[in-house]
Amino acid sequence: MSKSGKKLTQKLKKNLPVTGPQAPTLYELMQWYCLNTNTHGCRRIVVSKGRLRRWIWISLTLCAVAVIFWQCALLLMSYYSVSASITVTFQKLVYPAVTICNLNPYSYSKVKDRLAALEKETSQTLKNIYGFTEPLIRSKRDVGVNVENSTEDIFLKQIPLYRLESVKGSQLVVSDLKTKKRTRMSAKVIHRDAESVQDPGNMVGFKLCDPKNSSDCTIFTFSSGVNAIQEWYRLHYTNILAKISMEDKIAMGYKADELIVTCFFDGLSCDARNFTLFHHPLYGNCYTFNSAERGNLLVSSMGGAEYGLKVVLYIDEDEYNPYLSTAAGAKILVHDQDEYPFIEYLGTELETATETSIGMQLTESAKLSDPYSDCTMDGRDVSVENLYNKKYTLQICLNSCFQREMVRSCGCAHYDQPLPNGAKYCNYEEYPSWIYCYFKVYKQFVQEELGCQSACRESCSFKEWTLTRSLAKWPSLNSEEWMLRVLSWELGEKLNKNLTKNDLANLNIFYQDLNSRSISESPTYNIVTLLSNFGGQLGLWMSCSMICVLEIIEVFFIDSFWVVLRQRWRNWWENRKENQAEDTPEIPVPTMTGHDNPLCVDNPICLGEEDPPTFNSALQLPQSQDSHVPRTPPPKYNTLRIQSAFQLETIDSDEDVERL
Repeated sequence: MSKSGKKLTQKLKKNLPVTGPQAPTLYELMQWYCLNTNTHGCRRIVVSKGRLRRWIWISLTLCAVAVIFWQCALLLMSYYSVSASITVTFQKLVYPAVTICNLNPYSYSKVKDRLAALEKETSQTLKNIYGFTEPLIRSKRDVGVNVENSTEDIFLKQIPLYRLESVKGSQLVVSDLKTKKRTRMSAKVIHRDAESVQDPGNMVGFKLCDPKNSSDCTIFTFSSGVNAIQEWYRLHYTNILAKISMEDKIAMGYKADELIVTCFFDGLSCDARNFTLFHHPLYGNCYTFNSAERGNLLVSSMGGAEYGLKVVLYIDEDEYNPYLSTAAGAKILVHDQDEYPFIEYLGTELETATETSIGMQLTESAKLSDPYSDCTMDGRDVSVENLYNKKYTLQICLNSCFQREMVRSCGCAHYDQPLPNGAKYCNYEEYPSWIYCYFKVYKQFVQEELGCQSACRESCSFKEWTLTRSLAKWPSLNSEEWMLRVLSWELGEKLNKNLTKNDLANLNIFYQDLNSRSISESPTYNIVTLLSNFGGQLGLWMSCSMICVLEIIEVFFIDSFWVVLRQRWRNWWENRKENQAEDTPEIPVPTMTGHDNPLCVDNPICLGEEDPPTFNSALQLPQSQDSHVPRTPPPKYNTLRIQSAFQLETIDSDEDVERL
């Protein structure tokens, strides 16, 4: 192609309208897209004749787009949902761990010396309130207990007990249970077992104050004096146990051969050696059957009562602490070998003189983690440190979080839960305000102000045993005499009395059958199904494919962005040129003659104003390097050409341009 043909082609392309992604405006870009897209609704908006028909197609297209967004939102929500499936299998099942505790944590004969002063003040308080006198059987049992003859009530001084006379807001009228002296005080009132005060005259409570601020006091009230005395006793009891070493507490508790009288499992005899010691802070020495610490786990070969665990427990009700344990019997918990036995929350109680049969049904559950649920697989992604060194559970996390806040707020750890590293258990001598601080932290924990409930998450996998309990009178009237005689003879070396049926409890715990249920979750949609449903919705409502979606993304986002950017850049550049043209001042060119001419500086040929230059001297003047000698411009040949022929003829293609 000749040089003139190329110039003509460039000129024609410059004058032709620009379409497609290089369109100068958004309107032209959208018009080009609607004419060239495979989405029929958008094309009908442009090619339709008449305003009414065009608005109809606009409405239909917008409705189709809205339906697509609605259906896709439903698909996304369904993608994060799960469906549960239940599978029932029949196989030999591993027998779970069974933890057994006596409701009385320590033998009274072994712990009475440490609790003598506390029990003396408790008995005196009951006498002051209700005229209570100690039973004769207790008086005989307490013979030999060394109690210091002190007129000062240590425990009542630390936590005074009051009877409420009247309550008006924070103004109280109370009477001291020891001195009967009525006083008026201002304190907050917290009702432990009632929402409101019905009859203040029948309510008993104790007062707790912050040692650092004597005006910050709270009275905890109870609807019954029994509950008030028990709560008051437990606070002092916990304070005493916190100062006793673990070795001494184990020695004060029941031994395995004392608690377990007879044992059978799967038709075979067993004894105390098949149980593992587990010391619980509230129930003392507990014993776990089929613990993971013993190595190989036992398996149930058959279902039914004859193939489970059968034990007879010695309760020893005469050694019970009357203010701590108001019920007689035992407590058991069925749990996995890797789990911590929270027997105080989930345990099942056994009655004395009763045979308790418990049938078990195993259910294993497995949930999906993020993004389907907020559960955790092993607790490693939870910010709360596990203080129990056992498999993660929600209860372990909550207790560990509470203990951490207890140490942070009160400076010491509560006795009911494991001890964190570097912390000590709370007691009056080292931490005088720990009880008041404990109630404040516990209130915040219950009201979910500590953040424990939000930080702790449920475990994704767990085992659960559904228990079916039945009771029967044991031993029967005809077998009671010989059975108690035989058991008394077998335990004669350990006991110095004849057994009664109220000293024993019979437990039979077994699998009802060997069917185990497995509940597992699976995603309702996978990624393939989700994309297929997306494609179906797009094809149904907009007759477009994934390529059309990519085209929409390119035109409506990428190309539109560059069109707007080019428009703003062009406007900015034009405004900048106009501002520069307006701000440029006209600089007058001064006339330089004679010595004012810079070419004459240090030039002896330059003459002064009084000496006009001659022709020869003018030729000797130096010339400027940047100066150009003006020449005659060439003629403008373009004015001689005839351009009307190009304006009348339409050029259809580049070949015509090259031909011209």
